Amino acid sequence: MTSKSALKSICCLAVCLSLAACEKKFNPTDGAPPATQTVPTGDMSLVTVDKPDQFPLIRADQVEAPTELKVTGSVNPDIAREVPVISLASGRVVDIKARLGDDVKKGDLLLKVQSPDITSAFDTYLKAANDEQLANKAYARAHDLYDHGAISLGMLEQAEDTEKDAKADLTAAEDQLNTLGVKKDHPSSIVPVYAPISGVIIAQNVTNSAAAGVTFSGSSTLFTIADLSVVWVICDVYENDLSKIALGQSAVITANAFPDKPITGRISDIQPILDPSIRTAKVRIEVRNPGFLKVGMFVTATFQSRKIEDHAVVPASAVLHLHDRDWVFVPADDNKFRRVEIHGGQMLPGNRQEILSGINPGQQVVSNVLQFESTLEAQ
Repeated sequence: MTSKSALKSICCLAVCLSLAACEKKFNPTDGAPPATQTVPTGDMSLVTVDKPDQFPLIRADQVEAPTELKVTGSVNPDIAREVPVISLASGRVVDIKARLGDDVKKGDLLLKVQSPDITSAFDTYLKAANDEQLANKAYARAHDLYDHGAISLGMLEQAEDTEKDAKADLTAAEDQLNTLGVKKDHPSSIVPVYAPISGVIIAQNVTNSAAAGVTFSGSSTLFTIADLSVVWVICDVYENDLSKIALGQSAVITANAFPDKPITGRISDIQPILDPSIRTAKVRIEVRNPGFLKVGMFVTATFQSRKIEDHAVVPASAVLHLHDRDWVFVPADDNKFRRVEIHGGQMLPGNRQEILSGINPGQQVVSNVLQFESTLEAQ
């Protein structure tokens, strides 16, 4: 083989080796991660233990008690105890003596209104007073003339009728001044507006220099005063729970702001119409206000159901409080325990917990959940 042929063979071999290396370098499957394998986790509420005998079990007792129904609601004024404050004289507000949220007594000055209605009413009164004086003199004169035979009985009766009409106009003019709150002996264009009842101002629709009354497109209701000695708690009760309550039934009201101050109210109305979207009925509870209930405050109403039911009872140590929920552990097969969510009721004597739902009387549960949890963590 000549040197030229050898050189050509060497070049061909190098090219082949290079192609083989490139093919190996850019192999898309070489070095890829293995395919993902899914491992089933099973029921997350099941817990497997090595020695289930180390967790003492106890059977739930049974107690007969009415079911509690808890609903949320809000505090509202009794509409029968709400009184609007109005100004019969239309005009401009020149002075406000009260504000929204103030406690007022009956007869307190709330505001003053400057009104042209006073000028017109007083003018009508003065004219009526003058006409009445003139008619009275004319009647006295006619009566004297009739006594002397100078005029007929019909003329006397006409003078008497005119005097009575003038007196009626004067009485109406005086009543108009009294209605507007103006004294006829001391007229003024400023009309005072007083509180009609004692209570709290829950609405204010007027400010200084605003129009009052309806003549100048002002607000006819300047303030709204409510007597909050008795308030309404309006709550929503689901359709399925309506059979558990009745008119006149008592309820325990607990304000979210004062959880340690429960008060008792009475159901005064159950609306006959349901909300079609959430299937609830409005229930009204009348509550005597001890002083701390405010309009708009959120409360919880607790009713005692009229039906007596059997509930399970377990030691308080058997209940696990986790994430605003209550749980118990019940035995399952193959060294397993199942975590079951429950709804607790009242605490009973002997540090026992009433269970409204979740387990049945006679069912076995772990007697001490704290020991159970600590043992699981140690394992």
